[in-house]
Amino acid sequence: MNNRIAIVCGSFHKEEIEQMLEYAKDQASKESLTITDVVWVPGAMEVPLAVDRLLADDEINGVACLGIIEKGQTQHGLAMGQAVIKTIIELQLVHEKPVGLGIIGPGAEPEHIEPRLEPHARAAVSAVVKML
Repeated sequence: MNNRIAIVCGSFHKEEIEQMLEYAKDQASKESLTITDVVWVPGAMEVPLAVDRLLADDEINGVACLGIIEKGQTQHGLAMGQAVIKTIIELQLVHEKPVGLGIIGPGAEPEHIEPRLEPHARAAVSAVVKML
């Protein structure tokens, strides 16, 4: 198997996600993965559609998702995060391909974000490798 993956990035926290993407690329290199596509989406709600499209591609063996869902003043982020994660799980089952979850949150406070950028990005890529 060629172990070709794609990465979906949420652009709402673009600077932090660009950092996560660098960690993910480094991890992919260490794990002998080829990143075929990097797809930027506006936010968490658009992640499942991008993942679905990528998993439908026979050339892609798995997807890693990178993003941040901050704690807001309402339950919107929590509800959105739960729906997105549930849908990602369902897409793995439908396509029978792994998706690594490198989404910080839902409910992340600003001080939680920076220390989690590298471990979440690397873990998302490693999860795909382990499931391949």
